[in-house]
Amino acid sequence: MSQPESAVADAQAGGRSGQEPLAKLAERYGLRRAIARPRFTVYLRQLVERRHFILTYATSRNVSKYSSSALGQLWQVLTPLLNAAIYYVMFGIVLGGRDGVENYPAFLLTGIFVFTYTQRSVTAGAKSISGNLSLIRALHFPRAALPLAYTIQELQQLAISMGVLVLIVLITGEVPTWYWLMIPVVLVLQTMFNIGAGLVMARLGASMRDLNQLLPFITRTWLYASGVFFSIQDKVVEAAQLPQWVATAMYLNPAASYIEWMRDIFIDKHTPPPMVWAACVFWAVFALGFGFWYFWRAEERYGRG
Repeated sequence: MSQPESAVADAQAGGRSGQEPLAKLAERYGLRRAIARPRFTVYLRQLVERRHFILTYATSRNVSKYSSSALGQLWQVLTPLLNAAIYYVMFGIVLGGRDGVENYPAFLLTGIFVFTYTQRSVTAGAKSISGNLSLIRALHFPRAALPLAYTIQELQQLAISMGVLVLIVLITGEVPTWYWLMIPVVLVLQTMFNIGAGLVMARLGASMRDLNQLLPFITRTWLYASGVFFSIQDKVVEAAQLPQWVATAMYLNPAASYIEWMRDIFIDKHTPPPMVWAACVFWAVFALGFGFWYFWRAEERYGRG
Protein backbone atom coordinates (compact mmCIF):
# COMPACT_ATOMS: atom_id res chain seq x y z
CA MET A 1 0.00 0.00 0.00
CA SER A 2 1.36 3.44 -0.94
CA GLN A 3 2.04 6.16 1.64
CA PRO A 4 -1.02 8.32 0.76
CA GLU A 5 -3.23 5.21 0.83
CA SER A 6 -1.82 4.29 4.24
CA ALA A 7 -2.56 7.79 5.47
CA VAL A 8 -6.16 7.54 4.25
CA ALA A 9 -6.58 4.14 5.87
CA ASP A 10 -5.18 5.49 9.15
CA ALA A 11 -7.44 8.53 8.98
CA GLN A 12 -10.48 6.37 8.42
CA ALA A 13 -9.46 4.21 11.35
CA GLY A 14 -8.83 7.22 13.54
CA GLY A 15 -5.03 6.86 13.45
CA ARG A 16 -2.85 3.97 14.49
CA SER A 17 -3.58 4.66 18.11
CA GLY A 18 -7.24 5.24 17.43
CA GLN A 19 -6.93 8.76 18.87
CA GLU A 20 -4.15 10.38 16.82
CA PRO A 21 -5.16 13.90 15.60
CA LEU A 22 -5.40 14.32 11.85
CA ALA A 23 -2.84 17.15 11.89
CA LYS A 24 -0.20 14.90 13.45
CA LEU A 25 -1.19 12.06 11.15
CA ALA A 26 -0.65 14.30 8.10
CA GLU A 27 2.69 15.47 9.48
CA ARG A 28 3.85 11.88 10.02
CA TYR A 29 3.13 11.02 6.39
CA GLY A 30 4.51 14.29 5.01
CA LEU A 31 1.13 15.51 3.78
CA ARG A 32 -0.13 19.09 3.70
CA ARG A 33 -3.25 20.95 2.67
CA ALA A 34 -3.65 21.55 -1.04
CA ILE A 35 -4.28 25.29 -0.53
CA ALA A 36 -1.69 25.78 2.23
CA ARG A 37 0.26 29.02 2.03
CA PRO A 38 3.78 28.33 0.70
CA ARG A 39 6.91 29.87 2.17
CA PHE A 40 7.43 33.47 1.12
CA THR A 41 10.44 32.71 -1.10
CA VAL A 42 8.56 29.83 -2.75
CA TYR A 43 5.59 32.13 -3.28
CA LEU A 44 7.74 34.71 -5.07
CA ARG A 45 9.26 31.99 -7.24
CA GLN A 46 5.79 30.79 -8.20
CA LEU A 47 4.91 34.32 -9.30
CA VAL A 48 8.02 34.49 -11.48
CA GLU A 49 7.12 31.14 -13.04
CA ARG A 50 3.70 32.54 -13.97
CA ARG A 51 5.02 35.78 -15.45
CA HIS A 52 3.68 34.91 -18.92
CA PHE A 53 0.19 34.39 -17.51
CA ILE A 54 0.37 37.72 -15.66
CA LEU A 55 1.51 39.65 -18.74
CA THR A 56 -1.02 37.96 -21.03
CA TYR A 57 -3.86 38.55 -18.58
CA ALA A 58 -2.94 42.25 -18.26
CA THR A 59 -2.65 42.72 -22.03
CA SER A 60 -5.94 40.96 -22.79
CA ARG A 61 -7.75 43.15 -20.24
CA ASN A 62 -6.26 46.23 -21.85
CA VAL A 63 -7.37 45.20 -25.33
CA SER A 64 -10.89 44.22 -24.27
CA LYS A 65 -11.45 47.30 -22.09
CA TYR A 66 -12.16 49.63 -25.01
CA SER A 67 -13.10 47.03 -27.64
CA SER A 68 -16.78 48.01 -27.61
CA SER A 69 -16.16 51.77 -28.07
CA ALA A 70 -15.82 53.48 -31.45
CA LEU A 71 -12.49 55.17 -30.64
CA GLY A 72 -11.02 52.09 -28.97
CA GLN A 73 -7.60 52.53 -27.39
CA LEU A 74 -7.63 56.29 -28.08
CA TRP A 75 -9.66 56.68 -24.88
CA GLN A 76 -6.48 55.85 -22.96
CA VAL A 77 -5.17 59.24 -24.07
CA LEU A 78 -8.40 61.19 -24.51
CA THR A 79 -9.66 60.59 -20.96
CA PRO A 80 -6.72 62.22 -19.12
CA LEU A 81 -6.51 64.98 -21.75
CA LEU A 82 -10.19 65.87 -21.32
CA ASN A 83 -9.74 65.84 -17.54
CA ALA A 84 -6.70 68.08 -17.93
CA ALA A 85 -8.69 70.56 -20.03
CA ILE A 86 -11.39 70.78 -17.34
CA TYR A 87 -8.83 71.10 -14.54
CA TYR A 88 -6.93 73.78 -16.48
CA VAL A 89 -10.02 75.95 -16.76
CA MET A 90 -11.27 75.41 -13.20
CA PHE A 91 -8.03 75.27 -11.20
CA GLY A 92 -5.62 77.07 -13.50
CA ILE A 93 -7.75 80.00 -14.70
CA VAL A 94 -10.76 80.35 -12.38
CA LEU A 95 -8.96 79.55 -9.11
CA GLY A 96 -5.58 80.96 -10.16
CA GLY A 97 -3.54 77.78 -9.83
CA ARG A 98 -1.30 78.78 -12.75
CA ASP A 99 -0.18 82.01 -11.08
CA GLY A 100 3.56 81.88 -10.45
CA VAL A 101 3.95 78.46 -12.09
CA GLU A 102 6.33 78.12 -15.03
CA ASN A 103 4.85 76.26 -18.00
CA TYR A 104 1.55 75.46 -16.29
CA PRO A 105 0.22 73.18 -19.10
CA ALA A 106 3.23 70.85 -18.71
CA PHE A 107 3.05 71.23 -14.93
CA LEU A 108 -0.63 70.23 -14.87
CA LEU A 109 -0.45 67.37 -17.37
CA THR A 110 2.55 65.81 -15.66
CA GLY A 111 0.70 65.86 -12.37
CA ILE A 112 -2.47 64.36 -13.85
CA PHE A 113 -0.75 61.54 -15.79
CA VAL A 114 1.51 60.52 -12.91
CA PHE A 115 -1.23 60.67 -10.29
CA THR A 116 -3.73 58.84 -12.51
CA TYR A 117 -1.29 55.93 -12.85
CA THR A 118 -1.11 55.48 -9.07
CA GLN A 119 -4.80 56.18 -8.50
CA ARG A 120 -5.97 53.63 -11.04
CA SER A 121 -3.48 51.00 -9.85
CA VAL A 122 -4.70 51.32 -6.27
CA THR A 123 -8.37 51.31 -7.28
CA ALA A 124 -7.94 48.33 -9.59
CA GLY A 125 -5.96 46.47 -6.93
CA ALA A 126 -8.81 46.86 -4.45
CA LYS A 127 -11.14 45.03 -6.86
CA SER A 128 -8.67 42.46 -8.17
CA ILE A 129 -9.62 39.71 -5.69
CA SER A 130 -13.28 40.46 -5.04
CA GLY A 131 -13.92 40.86 -8.77
CA ASN A 132 -12.31 37.54 -9.78
CA LEU A 133 -13.73 35.06 -7.29
CA SER A 134 -14.82 32.60 -9.98
CA LEU A 135 -11.29 32.49 -11.40
CA ILE A 136 -9.75 32.13 -7.95
CA ARG A 137 -12.07 29.27 -7.00
CA ALA A 138 -11.57 27.46 -10.30
CA LEU A 139 -7.77 27.58 -10.66
CA HIS A 140 -4.79 27.25 -8.35
CA PHE A 141 -2.20 30.03 -8.76
CA PRO A 142 -0.56 32.67 -6.55
CA ARG A 143 -3.33 35.17 -5.90
CA ALA A 144 -0.84 38.06 -6.04
CA ALA A 145 -0.78 37.50 -9.80
CA LEU A 146 -4.11 39.35 -10.07
CA PRO A 147 -3.23 42.72 -8.46
CA LEU A 148 0.16 42.48 -10.18
CA ALA A 149 -1.54 42.04 -13.57
CA TYR A 150 -3.81 45.00 -12.88
CA THR A 151 -0.80 47.24 -12.19
CA ILE A 152 0.90 46.05 -15.39
CA GLN A 153 -2.30 46.87 -17.26
CA GLU A 154 -2.17 50.45 -15.93
CA LEU A 155 1.54 50.65 -16.79
CA GLN A 156 0.75 49.71 -20.39
CA GLN A 157 -1.80 52.51 -20.54
CA LEU A 158 0.68 54.95 -19.00
CA ALA A 159 3.21 54.17 -21.74
CA ILE A 160 0.82 55.67 -24.31
CA SER A 161 0.04 58.65 -22.08
CA MET A 162 3.75 59.35 -21.52
CA GLY A 163 4.28 59.57 -25.27
CA VAL A 164 1.56 62.22 -25.46
CA LEU A 165 3.00 64.01 -22.42
CA VAL A 166 6.49 64.19 -23.94
CA LEU A 167 5.02 65.67 -27.13
CA ILE A 168 3.06 68.32 -25.20
CA VAL A 169 6.08 69.20 -23.06
CA LEU A 170 8.13 69.78 -26.22
CA ILE A 171 5.36 71.88 -27.79
CA THR A 172 5.19 74.10 -24.70
CA GLY A 173 8.85 75.02 -25.14
CA GLU A 174 10.84 72.65 -22.94
CA VAL A 175 14.14 71.37 -24.34
CA PRO A 176 15.23 67.74 -23.80
CA THR A 177 18.26 67.29 -21.57
CA TRP A 178 20.32 64.33 -20.37
CA TYR A 179 18.20 64.44 -17.22
CA TRP A 180 15.30 63.03 -19.26
CA LEU A 181 17.10 59.67 -19.09
CA MET A 182 15.86 59.52 -15.49
CA ILE A 183 12.25 59.12 -16.65
CA PRO A 184 12.43 55.27 -16.67
CA VAL A 185 13.98 55.33 -13.20
CA VAL A 186 11.08 57.34 -11.79
CA LEU A 187 8.55 55.08 -13.51
CA VAL A 188 10.23 51.94 -12.16
CA LEU A 189 10.14 53.35 -8.61
CA GLN A 190 6.53 54.45 -9.02
CA THR A 191 5.58 51.03 -10.41
CA MET A 192 7.19 49.36 -7.39
CA PHE A 193 5.11 51.55 -5.12
CA ASN A 194 1.95 50.93 -7.14
CA ILE A 195 2.41 47.15 -6.98
CA GLY A 196 2.87 47.26 -3.22
CA ALA A 197 -0.09 49.59 -2.70
CA GLY A 198 -2.23 47.48 -5.02
CA LEU A 199 -1.40 44.32 -3.05
CA VAL A 200 -2.35 45.98 0.23
CA MET A 201 -5.62 47.24 -1.22
CA ALA A 202 -6.33 43.83 -2.76
CA ARG A 203 -6.20 42.15 0.64
CA LEU A 204 -8.31 44.90 2.23
CA GLY A 205 -10.79 44.83 -0.65
CA ALA A 206 -11.19 41.07 -0.32
CA SER A 207 -12.49 41.38 3.25
CA MET A 208 -13.94 44.91 3.48
CA ARG A 209 -17.09 45.05 1.39
CA ASP A 210 -17.48 48.83 1.75
CA LEU A 211 -13.95 49.70 0.63
CA ASN A 212 -14.90 50.24 -3.00
CA GLN A 213 -17.53 52.76 -1.87
CA LEU A 214 -14.97 54.68 0.19
CA LEU A 215 -12.17 54.63 -2.37
CA PRO A 216 -13.48 57.49 -4.56
CA PHE A 217 -13.49 59.82 -1.53
CA ILE A 218 -10.04 58.63 -0.42
CA THR A 219 -8.45 59.06 -3.85
CA ARG A 220 -10.11 62.45 -4.38
CA THR A 221 -8.66 63.70 -1.10
CA TRP A 222 -5.30 62.24 -2.12
CA LEU A 223 -5.58 64.10 -5.43
CA TYR A 224 -6.06 67.46 -3.75
CA ALA A 225 -3.25 66.78 -1.25
CA SER A 226 -0.68 65.92 -3.92
CA GLY A 227 -0.26 69.30 -5.59
CA VAL A 228 -1.58 68.13 -8.95
CA PHE A 229 -3.17 71.52 -9.77
CA PHE A 230 -0.99 73.93 -7.82
CA SER A 231 2.47 74.56 -6.43
CA ILE A 232 2.49 73.19 -2.89
CA GLN A 233 5.04 75.70 -1.60
CA ASP A 234 3.31 78.72 -3.14
CA LYS A 235 -0.27 77.89 -2.21
CA VAL A 236 0.22 76.20 1.17
CA VAL A 237 2.98 78.27 2.76
CA GLU A 238 3.02 81.62 0.94
CA ALA A 239 -0.66 82.06 0.03
CA ALA A 240 -2.42 80.19 2.84
CA GLN A 241 0.38 81.03 5.35
CA LEU A 242 0.34 77.54 6.84
CA PRO A 243 3.41 76.19 8.65
CA GLN A 244 6.23 74.80 6.52
CA TRP A 245 5.78 71.32 8.01
CA VAL A 246 2.37 71.10 6.29
CA ALA A 247 4.00 71.59 2.88
CA THR A 248 6.75 69.15 3.82
CA ALA A 249 4.19 66.50 4.77
CA MET A 250 2.43 67.02 1.42
CA TYR A 251 5.70 66.69 -0.50
CA LEU A 252 6.51 63.45 1.33
CA ASN A 253 3.21 61.84 0.36
CA PRO A 254 4.19 59.24 -2.28
CA ALA A 255 1.97 60.53 -5.10
CA ALA A 256 3.32 64.07 -4.70
CA SER A 257 6.93 62.81 -4.54
CA TYR A 258 6.70 61.02 -7.90
CA ILE A 259 4.86 63.96 -9.45
CA GLU A 260 7.47 66.46 -8.27
CA TRP A 261 10.40 64.37 -9.49
CA MET A 262 8.81 63.95 -12.93
CA ARG A 263 8.13 67.69 -13.10
CA ASP A 264 11.75 68.33 -12.20
CA ILE A 265 12.76 66.22 -15.20
CA PHE A 266 10.40 67.81 -17.73
CA ILE A 267 10.28 71.45 -16.63
CA ASP A 268 13.59 73.29 -16.58
CA LYS A 269 12.64 75.92 -13.99
CA HIS A 270 10.81 73.56 -11.62
CA THR A 271 12.90 72.72 -8.57
CA PRO A 272 11.30 70.54 -5.89
CA PRO A 273 12.81 70.00 -2.43
CA PRO A 274 15.66 67.44 -2.54
CA MET A 275 13.80 65.24 -0.04
CA VAL A 276 11.31 64.10 -2.71
CA TRP A 277 13.97 61.95 -4.39
CA ALA A 278 14.71 60.10 -1.16
CA ALA A 279 10.97 59.79 -0.53
CA CYS A 280 10.48 58.18 -3.96
CA VAL A 281 13.07 55.49 -3.20
CA PHE A 282 11.77 54.89 0.31
CA TRP A 283 8.12 54.51 -0.74
CA ALA A 284 9.05 52.17 -3.60
CA VAL A 285 11.11 49.79 -1.45
CA PHE A 286 8.83 49.91 1.59
CA ALA A 287 5.56 49.52 -0.31
CA LEU A 288 6.81 46.66 -2.49
CA GLY A 289 8.27 44.69 0.42
CA PHE A 290 5.42 45.29 2.83
CA GLY A 291 2.77 44.83 0.15
CA PHE A 292 3.96 41.37 -0.89
CA TRP A 293 4.38 40.26 2.72
CA TYR A 294 0.98 41.63 3.80
CA PHE A 295 -0.84 40.05 0.86
CA TRP A 296 0.97 36.71 1.21
CA ARG A 297 -0.05 36.42 4.86
CA ALA A 298 -3.71 36.02 3.84
CA GLU A 299 -3.12 33.82 0.78
CA GLU A 300 -5.21 30.95 2.16
CA ARG A 301 -8.26 33.12 2.74
CA TYR A 302 -8.78 34.59 -0.73
CA GLY A 303 -11.86 33.27 -2.48
CA ARG A 304 -13.45 31.72 0.60
CA GLY A 305 -16.87 32.53 1.95
